[in-house]
Amino acid sequence: MRKLEEVLTCFFKICFSTIVSVSYCYYLSPKIKPGVFRLLSVLPLCALLFVLPLFLSSSLLILTTTTCLTLHANFKLVLFAFDTGPLFPLPPNLSHFLCFTCFPIHPKQNLKSQYHFPKVLYAVKVVIFGVVLHIYSYRYYLPQIMLLGLYPLHIYLALELLLTLLKFVVTITFGCEPEPAFNEPYLATSLQDFWSRRWNLSVSAILRWSVYDPVRRLCKHSEWSVIIGVLASFLVSGLSHELLFVRVNREAPTGRVTWFFVFHGVCLVAEGAVKKMARARGWLVKPVVSRLLTVAFIVVTSGWLLFPLFKRNGMMDTFATESLLLGDFVKHQLENIFMSHLLCVLYFQIPMI
Repeated sequence: MRKLEEVLTCFFKICFSTIVSVSYCYYLSPKIKPGVFRLLSVLPLCALLFVLPLFLSSSLLILTTTTCLTLHANFKLVLFAFDTGPLFPLPPNLSHFLCFTCFPIHPKQNLKSQYHFPKVLYAVKVVIFGVVLHIYSYRYYLPQIMLLGLYPLHIYLALELLLTLLKFVVTITFGCEPEPAFNEPYLATSLQDFWSRRWNLSVSAILRWSVYDPVRRLCKHSEWSVIIGVLASFLVSGLSHELLFVRVNREAPTGRVTWFFVFHGVCLVAEGAVKKMARARGWLVKPVVSRLLTVAFIVVTSGWLLFPLFKRNGMMDTFATESLLLGDFVKHQLENIFMSHLLCVLYFQIPMI
């Protein structure tokens, strides 16, 4: 418990450094004309956000801070330097700017729709996630095919629960609703549907702003610009995820993570060509069949290229253990706060003799 408190202390110091640094961007950078000079003003901050996660020892917190600061925040600040991306137009106040810079969320474009927290569905997913975490205690007795399905379920539920809760907190605290992070990815009917409209939508938006659109402009919107833009986006995504694996495992890159995303980019391009040919010939595939094929393809290719890395380094086991420890720590702190509050109430309600 003491070691966990030390890790959390370091984490809070990183949070404080981030708040101070991002505040500088909010107040000073907009006064500089968009372009190279504003980019030069934010590059020192980008360098700081790149190295801050290296001071942590917890794999779970390294993954979280690298995702939020090294990747999301840096991409957004570079886009902000050119007056594009989720930070343009400039958010109305510092708290909004901090949220949309540091967290893997971006402001919702359609402000007419009302947000309703999915209480029942969220509770069901929490229960399933708790079961998944405890199943890891029996992982040595489970068949490999079951672990192949357990790993993607763990990743999806962890991201979905965290980002849904984050969206709810940001909405009720700051009054600004972010875009949803996921859109039921298990219902995807194709790779294009999965990667562009259902899985980790904030990453899809950032890659579209920072890679896909600029590449298409460089290619002057030729007939090959879409293919080149898609492949470039998956390559950048692969390199970013490779960095995550290097940070968490503290090992040299293997290239398997990058190859996974590049392979999916190539398959997505091929899928588009096959769908175009199928439409021309009047071929149709039922949604149920296409969903099963899509999910099966993603799980199998993940098991081929990604999950051997998880198993070799014990990454998912570490995440499960640290998640349970962090949950116990939070539960212990909440119990202490509740007991302290209860004792104060009883003390002031008991009449003095």
